Amino acid sequence: MRKKQQNQMPLMITSIDHPRAKELKRISKIIDRHPIISKMAWQDLTNSVENQNSGAHGMSAEQVLRAAIVKQTEGFSYEDLAFHIMDSRCYRTFCRIGITHKGFKKSALAAATKAISSQTWESINRIIVAHAQSKGVEKGAESRIDCTVVSSNIHEPSDSKLLWDAVRVITRMLSQLKASEKDLPVSFSDHTRRAKRRMLGIQNAKSSKVRKRLYRDLLKVSQKTLNYAKNAIRSAPPQSLSMLGDLQEIIALTEQVMDQTILRVLHGEQVPAEQKVVSLFEPHTDVIKKDRRETLYGHKVCLSVGRSNLISDCVILKGNPADVSLVEDMLNRHDQVYGRYPLKVALDGGFASKGNLQFAKSKNIKDVCFAKKRGMKVEQMCRSDYVYKRLRRFRAGIESAVSWLKRCFGLDRCTWKSLQSFHSYVWASVVSANLLTLARSKISAT
Repeated sequence: MRKKQQNQMPLMITSIDHPRAKELKRISKIIDRHPIISKMAWQDLTNSVENQNSGAHGMSAEQVLRAAIVKQTEGFSYEDLAFHIMDSRCYRTFCRIGITHKGFKKSALAAATKAISSQTWESINRIIVAHAQSKGVEKGAESRIDCTVVSSNIHEPSDSKLLWDAVRVITRMLSQLKASEKDLPVSFSDHTRRAKRRMLGIQNAKSSKVRKRLYRDLLKVSQKTLNYAKNAIRSAPPQSLSMLGDLQEIIALTEQVMDQTILRVLHGEQVPAEQKVVSLFEPHTDVIKKDRRETLYGHKVCLSVGRSNLISDCVILKGNPADVSLVEDMLNRHDQVYGRYPLKVALDGGFASKGNLQFAKSKNIKDVCFAKKRGMKVEQMCRSDYVYKRLRRFRAGIESAVSWLKRCFGLDRCTWKSLQSFHSYVWASVVSANLLTLARSKISAT
């Protein structure tokens, strides 16, 4: 330790000798090697711009893409991302932002990042997979396939909470409409507190009789609030079209929630999962029942992972289709990514069927391993018992890849709003994970 204080700080740090800085440098080299990646992002960012030569000089497409990768890799919020890009010389260098630049606001980062479509992220991922193949990091000869669930950013749904959400959201929107249009000839009452008390009473009710009575009153309050909204739409001026569109969407969802509440609670009937509304804010959310153990709310995602843990493909599914129905599509997509089918494929027991085995063998896949045999013999699937056991151990490795995505890249819960943004969020996480995998392989950026 020095006894004398240093008189002057150095003006510039020449280099940062840290593993994370070296990884970012390798990722940067991969992106620079394929300039088409930035061009595809630029097309999305300028898609709705009529005159690209006018306006303020904001973020470039390359800066947006690199900032999105930093966000997904580090798990930053937009506020944290804005701070770290401004504060860290390492992130400034990676995002190609000058040392004297003041940085970007979180609102600008959010709008620009979400403007990159899921189709563009998927195309970027295929470029990265092709790069890995050319460098020998991932040959695509072996593949393992499994499914997981990415949750939507919603609270645990119940009919009482959804009805309370409907009352408070409609009341808030009517208040905003009234404030913007002071001559609006529609009066309404705020029933938010009453609805909240009924919701809490339902949550803590000790008998079905009390619960039904509270539900009837909550439905009555919801219907009153719904009538206020319908009257407002009929009498609102044309210049309020943007707010009226949102209000009409909430009205339709509220009617659906009321219908399913009446059927389920008052009439004792079951509502099919695909017909349920579980969120007014993320209405695209699916109800996923996982092996009769737990119920998840989000979307089912099917992943194809190679031996290097590189995610070669990702499919975001609608509803909760059985795993056994996904094998043909995933193998065909592997052919589209690599130009050929894998020589060996390992899958979970839920994918097992004789039809899927026959399809795989018809595509010259030598060894097919299902974690559960489902009445099939090892000789039918693989060339030997040794190969079957090896592939079964290989398949177990995909669990670590899924866990890594969820823990380090935010794939456990999507925090972006709307179905389109959900798809973009998942693909952005996959691309960021693949770039870090390549950076850690070291030979990929040379």
